[in-house]
Amino acid sequence: MAQGTYVEKSYERDTTYITDRITADGSDGWPVEPGRYRLVVSRACPWANRAIIVRRLLGLEPVLSMGVCGPTHDADSWTFDLDPGGVDPVLGIPRIKDAYLKRYPDYPRGITVPAIVDVPRGEVVTNDFAQITLDLSTEWTAFHRGGAPDLYPEPLRAEMDEVMRRVYTEVNNGVYRCGFAGEQEAYDKAYDRLFTAIDWLSDRLESRRFLMGDSITEADVRLFTTLARFDPVYHGHFKCNRTTLTEMPVLWAYARDLFQTPGFGDTIDFVDIKAHYYEVHRDVNPTGVVPKGPELSGWLTEHGREALGGKPFGEGTPPGPVADGEQVPAGHGAV
Repeated sequence: MAQGTYVEKSYERDTTYITDRITADGSDGWPVEPGRYRLVVSRACPWANRAIIVRRLLGLEPVLSMGVCGPTHDADSWTFDLDPGGVDPVLGIPRIKDAYLKRYPDYPRGITVPAIVDVPRGEVVTNDFAQITLDLSTEWTAFHRGGAPDLYPEPLRAEMDEVMRRVYTEVNNGVYRCGFAGEQEAYDKAYDRLFTAIDWLSDRLESRRFLMGDSITEADVRLFTTLARFDPVYHGHFKCNRTTLTEMPVLWAYARDLFQTPGFGDTIDFVDIKAHYYEVHRDVNPTGVVPKGPELSGWLTEHGREALGGKPFGEGTPPGPVADGEQVPAGHGAV
């Protein structure tokens, strides 16, 4: 989860990251190598959830291991409290901060996930969440599974980059701008910006099955992780309450279409999501009380989006079952 600051009572996200890249040619000093790196995530975090989905869609589980932090953390760091003894079994550390400090002993910024760690050195390579997923698509191609989708198709990149930029600034970050607004005027502006973009997305998706056309791309991954959290968290906790997702016919059907696609809904842990936001954000929710709702079974109902044509994986195939040990715990999904 990225950090932010307040500027004149409005929320501004800190977008300074460790921008080293893991590439096929190793030009940044970090070559793609199977088994060398570990992706550290939390299922609660929307930015980390992107990396979980992309890794699964591309079939990178055998070559890029994954460590999962718990949903809550203190002011210091995300912790591996889901693991036996509270220690990541591969990295041998109790908190991801240790890998940041191993590389930069005086690291001055927020400790965020997702992060990729070089296992032999125990050092964070990068926490640049937007670039991480693009590089998984474009630099790790030698290790993609057979039938993996092209999530960043070259002919669409110019338009896709613009769509993703707007999704990020207005929706992914827009919900935070609402939730952490420090005064009424800042909140009102943030709310209007968010729902202007929501309406634009609804119009765009009314006649096309996915954001870029007939098959899924990274643009859909980036929007989905916000939509999955909208009713459980953002509608109430962040005051994004014009309508619930379930009251937005086009976006609700689109979100269900993705949720029911292998690689998307099987990564969503609603229990962890709610625990993180309601327990950690004590400035927004001082009591730390976590709501029991909303009802989630609707995620599994028919969506009707097939009528628009297209195939989620284009000429490719869906990923197989979730890897052993990486399943969302029973009772944490939409059941």
